[in-house]
This record gives sequence, C-alpha cells and structure tokens, in this order.
Amino acid sequence: MASILNIENLSYHYGNSESPVFSGLDLRVEPGEFIAVVGGSGVGKSTLLRCVAGLAESSGGSISLNVPHDDTRRRRGIVFQDGRLMPWRRLRANVAYGLKGLKLTAEQKRERVDEVLKLARLDELADRWPHQLSGGQVQRGGIARALAVHPHLLLMDEPFSAVDAITRRHLQDQLLAIWEQTRKAVLFITHDIEEAVYLADRVIVLAGSPAKIAMDRRIDLPRPRGRGAEELQNLADEISRAI
Repeated sequence: MASILNIENLSYHYGNSESPVFSGLDLRVEPGEFIAVVGGSGVGKSTLLRCVAGLAESSGGSISLNVPHDDTRRRRGIVFQDGRLMPWRRLRANVAYGLKGLKLTAEQKRERVDEVLKLARLDELADRWPHQLSGGQVQRGGIARALAVHPHLLLMDEPFSAVDAITRRHLQDQLLAIWEQTRKAVLFITHDIEEAVYLADRVIVLAGSPAKIAMDRRIDLPRPRGRGAEELQNLADEISRAI
C-alpha cells in the first residue's frame, strides 16, 4: 500500500537565518497510521506540521500527499492548540465552516455535521455558543470541524496542551476512540512523551541543531494500553534519552 504522506529531505529556515531549524527530514506516513512527533523546544515540531498543512513554505525538499482528487472532501484537516471556534457562531455552524466550497448538498452538509458531532460526543451541545462550552468541549469541537471535511490526513498541533491534566486524559481516550472508528492517518505534534507512547503507532523524535530525526520508534504494544504499564514507561524513558 502506498504511503499517504511522503516527506523527503525537508528543510526549513526562519526568515534570513543562515542555519535551518531542521534539515534532511525523511518521513512516510501510511494510511491509517497514528504518528506522534516529539522533541525539545525550538526543534521545529509545529513548523513541520505547518509545512505539511501548507501554512508554511519549506526551504528545501519535498512534501507529497498521495490521495485521489475528490471535491467532496479535503486532503488535510487541522486541529490547533486551541479549538479556534468562532465566538459568533454556534457549535454546529463552527463545525460546518470547513465544508464551504466542497461540492455537497445542504442535506449532505447537515449529515456530515451530525456525524462528527456524534462522533465527538457533542451532538447534544450543537446549538451552544463557544462561551457555553468547557475547554475540553471546545477542543472536541475543533476535532469535529477537522473531521467534517473527511480528510485523508489529520494534522494535530499539540491539541491538548491548553487543558488540565484530567481533561487531557479524557481527550486522549476520546481521540483514540474516534481514530479507531475512522482510521484516519494522524500526524500528532506533542511535547509530552507519555502522551506520544500512549497514543501512537510510531514516535518520531526531532533533536539537534539543525534538528533531524534522531529516532523513529514503533510502539508495538496492544491496544487499549494501560497508562501505568511498565512497558509504556520503559518506552517513554528510551525516547526521552533520544531528545
């Protein structure tokens, strides 16, 4: 099966800086694969995601998304560090926003929105304004909006960093439940190594200056995973030493 995302020899410079943030990055993401990217501050984790999302232009190398053209869906869906819900739109209208421009009937759009709101366990909150939602609900709204466009690749930039620890755990489990139902390919940026090994099929470590891929570690642990499992902690320790 062909890779859904191919990154080859990728590099990125900030402005006129002579030294790249990262260089020589090679990465492939397979259909349905959940990949987490970790690394210290300043190694370019979020910048890498922005390059894949088309929000930043790399300095060199190539990024290719190997997906068929389909004007009823988008190639990528993006979830940011906060839900980025527009305060003047109710939750349902926020989730529907990304569907603009797709060749869908009004009924198909309603079905899409209903589908992802139910998937994110937000269907009973569809008519609320963003200020009436908790932080975790807002973030799930952002995930629902990204899923509504039926993306081939889901890009997530530290999506749980702005919520408290208990909410974060709930969101992690809810994300896994959604992923197991949809089997989207996921590229997930996080600074939390324990989060990475709990969620991902593979963990990519960016390290150095300029940053390179210091480790590409497959997480061959059965799901569901126990958060306190010794194997999980051993993997987290191994990855931590590579950063």
